[in-house]
Amino acid sequence: MTELIKESMFDQGVLAKETIEKLKWLSQFGKDPEGGVTRLLYSKEWVKAQHALKEWMENEGLEVRFDKIGNLFGTIKGKNPNETVLTGSHVDSVKNGGIYDGPYGIVAGILALKHLKEKYGQPLRNIEVVSMAEEEGSRFPFAFWGSKNIVGLAKREDVENITDFEGIPFVEAMGEAGFGFRDESKEPRTDLKAFVEVHIEQGSVLETEKKSVGIVHSIVGQRRFTVEVKGEANHAGTTPMGYRKDAVYAASQMVFDIITMSRNVGDPLVTTVGKIEAQPNIVNVVPGKAIFTIDVRHTDKKAIISFTEQLTTRINEVSKEHGVEITIDMWMDADPVPMDATVVELIEKQCKENGLNYKLMHSGAGHDSQIFAPFVPTAMLFVPSLKGISHNPAEYTEPADLAEGVKGLIGALYELGYK
Repeated sequence: MTELIKESMFDQGVLAKETIEKLKWLSQFGKDPEGGVTRLLYSKEWVKAQHALKEWMENEGLEVRFDKIGNLFGTIKGKNPNETVLTGSHVDSVKNGGIYDGPYGIVAGILALKHLKEKYGQPLRNIEVVSMAEEEGSRFPFAFWGSKNIVGLAKREDVENITDFEGIPFVEAMGEAGFGFRDESKEPRTDLKAFVEVHIEQGSVLETEKKSVGIVHSIVGQRRFTVEVKGEANHAGTTPMGYRKDAVYAASQMVFDIITMSRNVGDPLVTTVGKIEAQPNIVNVVPGKAIFTIDVRHTDKKAIISFTEQLTTRINEVSKEHGVEITIDMWMDADPVPMDATVVELIEKQCKENGLNYKLMHSGAGHDSQIFAPFVPTAMLFVPSLKGISHNPAEYTEPADLAEGVKGLIGALYELGYK
């Protein structure tokens, strides 16, 4: 296999050039005046991007189709038409995002199918690339619309009554884009035998460790909280320090203790207090209320539960010490998602055989793969992100690393689709 795959790579520089040129080409659909890309679900820019990708897939000789909600598929038909190996990612972006997040997985998938088709012809199983309609949740308050429809998780009632930030109903936007709801009376696809997603890391691990490829073995679980601390607003000059019920003072100790606890536990646990508000937020008033958020992530469910129980206990202790009231609202509780061990092992095997500089790792961010994984054997490949930057026009990956990711994908799809 090693020689077959190495021969299929052609020139490393050519593969890198192909990848970056297609990413730049796709970025014109939704080019943002601030320098990035804004391509929101069912927007005009989104429609243009999907139809441009459709034309490219057709030019590469793939069988192309849209599903009911706007996921775009390009397929090399296999000798066994009842089994499909799927790759791809999402075409939508955040507001003023970069050119790599999502689109790299689509571009890599199309290029991989192109090279496999040219070199080896018809596979044993269908090999398919998908440009998924949506993952980010940037226009409407619903995420993973594309992948959730493929596996049958999304429901009509989830989106029937939601609107975007301009008040445009989801259903109206979908209809204007030329799409509608899937037939929920029909069972989800049963032909999918594997899903492999290639993505930029959106972190700095691979860059720091000087690795070109990451093989993802799990996606972290998350718990998110909003904590409200209620003290007593009072005059900043006439209220002695010992008489105060300062909500910010109490909240600041809570935040310090939570982060300290997290650092003491160590990797892969991460904890972030990303938003803090003080009320009345006036320079000469002792704050009567403070609100802050907590984001906790770990690859092990028991570890998340244990740590969040500890932090809740500590928050309650601090509130009593300061004589303040607290409300703790846990509004997200998402379990960690392991990737399929067999697919991970297969990808690692071909990375070794082809001399790729790789690392086994977990993903600290959510991806479409976490939606597929409970239904289809799934794994991911990462490539480095410069300084870990993502969701930003400064998002960047070296072309040589982009090419390595495509090579890794070609090897994985060859193993899954031709053997």
